[in-house]
Amino acid sequence: MRFLVAGLLLLCAVSMFAADVDGKWAGSLSTPQGDFNMQFTFKADGAALTGTMVGLDGKDNAIKEGKIDGQNLSFSVELDFNGQPVTLNYKGVLSEDQIKFDGEAMGQTFELTVKRSKDS
Repeated sequence: MRFLVAGLLLLCAVSMFAADVDGKWAGSLSTPQGDFNMQFTFKADGAALTGTMVGLDGKDNAIKEGKIDGQNLSFSVELDFNGQPVTLNYKGVLSEDQIKFDGEAMGQTFELTVKRSKDS
């Protein structure tokens, strides 16, 4: 019985913390082709992370394989670049009002920091 109660408390604690990521987040990614504004909408459900990323075309792209483990987030997004699918992989650490991501696309790495949008 103690294990059941402890497990339920742990599940509630994880769910409460995971909810801190819910909402809209934005930042800017610097590239040799210029800066790109990045926008994400996240929704946590326990250890599962869902949401969208606005692509360069202004359309929402679904987050896939999203996970939350404490302050750590991970997910991927598939984009279409002129008919060629490209997968972006993100791993990030959530702090109070920002997420610092290390990303990878087509063998290239990048860093991105997003902050909670005021209209979240």
